[in-house]
Parts: sequence; C-alpha cells; structure tokens
Amino acid sequence: MGDTALRLMEAAADAFSDKGFHATTTRDIASRAGLSPAGVYVHFASKEELLFALSERGHEAARDMLVAAASTAVSPSEGLAAILETFSRWHAEHYRVGRIVQYEFGHLTPEHREVVLRLRKEIDGVVRSVLDTGVAAGEFEVDDVQATTLALMSMCVDVARWYTPGIRRTPEEIGASNARLGLRLVGARRPARG
Repeated sequence: MGDTALRLMEAAADAFSDKGFHATTTRDIASRAGLSPAGVYVHFASKEELLFALSERGHEAARDMLVAAASTAVSPSEGLAAILETFSRWHAEHYRVGRIVQYEFGHLTPEHREVVLRLRKEIDGVVRSVLDTGVAAGEFEVDDVQATTLALMSMCVDVARWYTPGIRRTPEEIGASNARLGLRLVGARRPARG
C-alpha cells in the first residue's frame, strides 16, 4: 500500500472517529489527507472501502500480535497474560482506530463483513487454543471455553470505548490489570511470570 493510500486511511480513521461513519464524507477525508475529493477515488472506490481497509488491517495486526504474544510464552498462564496485556494496551494506545475497527463493523458490505468475521474467528482461535491448552494441563479451570474467550476478548476490546489520553491509568497499567483479571477469570493455578 502506497503512502497516499496510508495517508487516506489515517485521515479516514480521524474523520470516522470524530464524526462517525455516516456523518463523514469523502470530502472530509480528502481534506484531512491534503487531497482533492477526487483523490480519494484514485485509491478507494468509496468510504466503505476505506472503512474495510482499516478494519481488515486492524484485525490482521491484532491476529499477528496475539499469535506473537502466545508463541513466546512458556506456559498457558504466561501466554494468556501476554495476549490480554498486549490486546488491552493496543486498544488504549490506538483507541480511535480501535473504536472504528470494533464498533463501525455494521457499515461494511456483507462481503467485507465476511472477511472481517473470518479474521475475528482467527483472533478468537488464538485465545481458545491457549485456553484449551491451559485446561488440558490443569492450569485453568474453565467450564465453557467459547464463552470465556468472548468475555476475555470483550474486556480487551472495550478499552477502546472508554479510554482517553490523560486518564489516571497508562495503557501499560491497563494491560497489566486486564491480564491479572483474565487470569483470575480462568482460575489460573500458577501465576504468569513477569
């Protein structure tokens, strides 16, 4: 993806965050990117395509981030803590994009929603795998892995809804706190390292 397309995506993220998807026009996006309105259409056919590009990129980054966090862990507890800390911190550090990626989903076309849903299932799969491993090892006490996965991911995603810079807690503190809460939720029998 070229520099101009990335600039348009950043401008769209700012505009969608400030005004919401429906109230944002391609003129708003172009203006924020320093382009003419026609310049948007050189790279994206519509503002919905811009939303999709943001959503797809955000979900791919999340999936890759969680896979990396889990892959370096030596135990399920450490893996789950790393996932929750990383995902929560990301939603605080990138709260504007996080809000768009998570809460503007309904404005995507059915085809684009399907792509994003597939990515969400992959993200959930990373967490489910860690939970399954922890349950099998006797490290976690979880009756319903699917429901617990949803609860853990919701806790992380929700950070983007309420976080604003300047609040009392830093993104790092939020991540650490959510990791501790998540380990309690799964009844972790051995504490995560670090």
